[in-house]
Amino acid sequence: MSDKRKKSEDELLDEVTSSEYKYGFTTDIESDTIPKGLSEEVVRIISEKKNEPEWMLEYRLNAYKAWLEMKEPNWANVSYEKPNYQDVIYYSAPKQKPVLDSLDDLDPEMKKTFDKLGISIDEQKRMANVAVDIVMDSVSVATSFKETLKEKGIIFCSISDAIQEYPELVKKYLGTVVPVRDNFFSALNSAVFSDGSFCYIPKGVKCPMELSTYFRINEAGTGQFERTLLIADEGSQVSYLEGCTAPMRDENQLHAAVVELIAMDNADIKYSTYKTGIQEMLRVLEEFSTL
Repeated sequence: MSDKRKKSEDELLDEVTSSEYKYGFTTDIESDTIPKGLSEEVVRIISEKKNEPEWMLEYRLNAYKAWLEMKEPNWANVSYEKPNYQDVIYYSAPKQKPVLDSLDDLDPEMKKTFDKLGISIDEQKRMANVAVDIVMDSVSVATSFKETLKEKGIIFCSISDAIQEYPELVKKYLGTVVPVRDNFFSALNSAVFSDGSFCYIPKGVKCPMELSTYFRINEAGTGQFERTLLIADEGSQVSYLEGCTAPMRDENQLHAAVVELIAMDNADIKYSTYKTGIQEMLRVLEEFSTL
């Protein structure tokens, strides 16, 4: 590495670590939150609240049983207080209309939140080259340009919607890159994953706009367990960005995510991620691709 490049990277690191964390605020919105703790009953409650089909419930229950048989790993050169998994809230969702007709239907407080985060809802409606899926705590609250993308055969929606509307695609690819039994945290995520994005790019199609998902952890005591599944069929192209922030809390919070990227022959996926948080956030991010 050249001295000039190293200096530039050191300056960037210093800027990030010394600046004030500007995403540490909370949003006062009413939420549907289940009690703390993890059990088979909690897994069933999560699946019921999402109105999932039987096959998805079985997937979750099998993952939970696998998780019970595993031990949390001890990583070398990493020191942290291990989470109490019975002291975590595994589902919390903002109370609002279950199905949004447009971004205009978002809760006003939620709109203010995303404005403060630099994701202006009004701006999103004007932008013609970026489609965004917005996830607050355990649910996707809005996805832009779904119908525009669908005209080209592109599916871009929350993974919860994909389970309902495109079950065969989800069943075919979910867990093929990061299997349930891959490790302790993949099993946990598979049992309790909240929401996340699903994307399918058809054969030979170049996605006409950037795709992006923004995850916001708002409710105190909750864990974030998003699941992203992106499939680029033969000869297709797509660019995808994920970002996540959380408020400042006195207590620890757990973030255990899984991202599965599947690129068929001659397909091109450009994947970027931006995670910003605070020292009280334990992040376990598993991001894998297969060609």
